[in-house]
Formats: sequence, C-alpha cells, structure tokens
Amino acid sequence: MSKPVLSDPIALRLPEDILRDIETIAKASERTRSWVIVRALKYYLLAEGKDILEVLKGENDIREGRFVDAEVLFAELDRLNADTTSR
Repeated sequence: MSKPVLSDPIALRLPEDILRDIETIAKASERTRSWVIVRALKYYLLAEGKDILEVLKGENDIREGRFVDAEVLFAELDRLNADTTSR
C-alpha cells in the first residue's frame, strides 16, 4: 500500500476535551493522533465541507455564466411533461 502525499505540517490548537478524545481513540485503535484527526477531517469534507464547496462552485458557475434561468428550465420541464403525457 503506497503512502499518501503529505502537505507541510500545520500547528493546531484543540480544546483539551477534544484532544483527550482523539488520544483515547488513537490509543484504542492503535493509530496516531494525526491519523485520527485526518480521518475526522475527511468525514467533515464529505459532509458539511462538501456542501460549502458545492455552494462556492455554484457561485463561480453563475459568475462564469454557466447556469439556466429557472423560468426557462420550468418551461422545458412542462414541455417534456406534455410530450410524455400526450403519448
């Protein structure tokens, strides 16, 4: 198994209770604190972080003109629905 490419180290201050939990989990799972923290961040990025990134992408798409006006979209959906029901 190949090792992931790592970034530069960062300093991070954590509340003591969170650090205690991280250390407990690391010891119980025979992992490092870094492994536990990276795993937690990956889950964050898959959930809430992903939502934020998608909003930012949508805002950029709008600035770049990559969007469809809602009225145009609804008109097209109505047309497609009418075509389907008339068959």
